[in-house]
Amino acid sequence: MSAPAPEAPKRRRPWAWIGRRRRDREAPAEGFAGGLVEEVPRADRFTFQDLVVEATNDIGSRPGRLVMTVLGTVLGIGSLVATVGFAQTAAGQIANQFQAAASTQVVISPAEARTGGGRTVATGALPWDAPARVERLAGVERAALVSDVVLAEGATVTAVPVNDPSAPAAAPPPVVAASEGLVDVVEARIIAGRFFDAGHDARGDRVAVLGVRAAERLAVQRVDRQPSIFIDGVAYAVIGTLDSPVTRADLLDSIIIPTGSARADFGLPAPASAQARIVVGAGPQVAQQAGLALAPGSPETIDVRAPAGRSELSDSVRADVNLVFIALGLVALLAGGVGIANVTLMSVMERVGEIGLRRALGATRRQISAQFVLESVVIGLLGGLIGASLGVLAVVAVAVVQQWVPVVDPLAAVGGALLGALVGLVSGWYPARRAARIEPVTALRGS
Repeated sequence: MSAPAPEAPKRRRPWAWIGRRRRDREAPAEGFAGGLVEEVPRADRFTFQDLVVEATNDIGSRPGRLVMTVLGTVLGIGSLVATVGFAQTAAGQIANQFQAAASTQVVISPAEARTGGGRTVATGALPWDAPARVERLAGVERAALVSDVVLAEGATVTAVPVNDPSAPAAAPPPVVAASEGLVDVVEARIIAGRFFDAGHDARGDRVAVLGVRAAERLAVQRVDRQPSIFIDGVAYAVIGTLDSPVTRADLLDSIIIPTGSARADFGLPAPASAQARIVVGAGPQVAQQAGLALAPGSPETIDVRAPAGRSELSDSVRADVNLVFIALGLVALLAGGVGIANVTLMSVMERVGEIGLRRALGATRRQISAQFVLESVVIGLLGGLIGASLGVLAVVAVAVVQQWVPVVDPLAAVGGALLGALVGLVSGWYPARRAARIEPVTALRGS
């Protein structure tokens, strides 16, 4: 007869996570031969899913406190995302305005050098036909000569032929000599009358166009009656009034006369400068070619101030605006993080008895700490999601009202939500560490 088969060992019932490690250490298993062998500890059954359930259950048990805690993070993240979006949108508007004005303007003048006595002298000269030469260059839309007319000492500019010796002395308005294309170059408007043309310039006609502030100063209200002004005693007929120059605001206070008239009456020796309007991005090319077009034998005697292809000023303004708004957003976010830390710490103090009971039933310090950290992360992430959404909506709403183009970086919105979780993680570290250090006996005794 064959020997009976040995009885199979009974399967142990898995221990629950509560008290499992303590019983595993104290209850060794009995082997087949009756000897004692050490039992291998079982895997921890308190999984990450259990951790999430414990953390979220406690968060939902206090809805009022949850709303107040999330509100701090919402304000912080919302302020940060909104301010970054406003900064980007505002910088975009500044860049557009800058490109619409300064990035389309080129100023050409004779190069200057310093003498031994410290004086500045011109090393070159512009030709009188400089506008026609410059307009042949690719990228140039319009060009004009602009020169300041130097009047004799004591010269007056009035709207009456007879000077009143009893009237207080006043500085005369500046007189500017220009060619016919000035209005198009500076993008100004003629609100009354007209601007002089090439015929006036060639003949040296004594006509003038007044800036609106100069017209008010000289009490010239209408040009249809051909009023005259007297520049150093020479009568000039006012044929127009100029307003809203985009790039030369000084023309609003000036009296503008043809270059030919300035040469004949006031001895203008040479053009002081030529100003051109170019297409966006043509600045570097025009800067290289203008000197050759105006002084083929010595282009170094011509100084060309042209905008770069990409505006460094625009980039600088964008960086400064971003820095200011981001600093304000970080201050608001810091306030939200402090709120999370305070509420989490308060929750720890209120749940000392619960923590002690969980520790007595076998929960480890790591599990207690992880639970409170996860609670803070969930609160921060929830506030980050809501705050980022509200920040984006605020930027879009303001841009629509102001008729701007909203500019919101998607990374800023996604990063705002993740930053909320990070703030929750940092804010919950100290309260979680304090909760993990609570001893079971002390907690139960205090409760």
